[in-house]
Formats: sequence, structure tokens, C-alpha cells
Amino acid sequence: MLYISRQEHFNAAHKLYNPKWSEERNHEVFGPCANVNWHGHNYELIVTVRGNPDPETGFVVDLKALSTLIKQHIIDQVDHKNLNLDVPFMAGKMASTENLVIAFWEILVRELPSITSAQLHCLKLYETPRNFVEYYGETE
Repeated sequence: MLYISRQEHFNAAHKLYNPKWSEERNHEVFGPCANVNWHGHNYELIVTVRGNPDPETGFVVDLKALSTLIKQHIIDQVDHKNLNLDVPFMAGKMASTENLVIAFWEILVRELPSITSAQLHCLKLYETPRNFVEYYGETE
């Protein structure tokens, strides 16, 4: 079993804010991330798939095809967008990095079979160089 990864980049704005809470509670929990005028990040997404090399190509996955798939189904949907307002698959969800990576997983697990028999293994989403989430498809 081999693991191969593709890294992509996007910029997006968001706000962490629970409308059920007071302004004070939101600022207590989320700090400047609850800024009324939003804030932005330079995100890095690393998509890792696992499988065995194809005997004819030697590839687990064609990385160009994987890049195209990621760009079409994720990057084009979120790049230079407001995650709270402009991204349909985030509608009604807190725009945290955790919820964002789960949404990305749901998209990629559905779309990946169109380009490969390899399985989605892990998503790593960097919100900042020091803050990131890693997701393996389990929510329990």
C-alpha cells in the first residue's frame, strides 16, 4: 500500500460566530475570529490517497487528474470567497476549519472514484502555518 499526496492552496474569508450567543460570548470564545467584518486565511489543503500502483502507469493516482478534481470541486468553490456567505456546501454550518475539512472529505470521497480506484486516506487543512486539522473520515 502506498500513500501519495497533492497540495493545493486557496484564500478565503470567514467569521466564527454563533448566532444563539451574545456578542460578548462570541468574542469570549472566538476572539478576533468573531470580527463583524470577517477575517481571512491563506489555506493549504493536502489530499492523501492510498492504493497500489497501476501496473501499466506505475501510478497510484494520476496527480494531474487529482489536482484537476480538487480544483474543480473544492478550490474553485472556495478560493477568494466568504465561507459563511458564498459557499453552498457550508450553508448553515459554522465555518470552522474542522467543519470545512469534513465538507471537503464528503466531496472528495464522492468524486475520487471518477479518476482512480485509490481510496481517500487523509485530508490535512492548514488555516495558518501553525494551525491545522487532519481528517481520516471518522466523525465518531
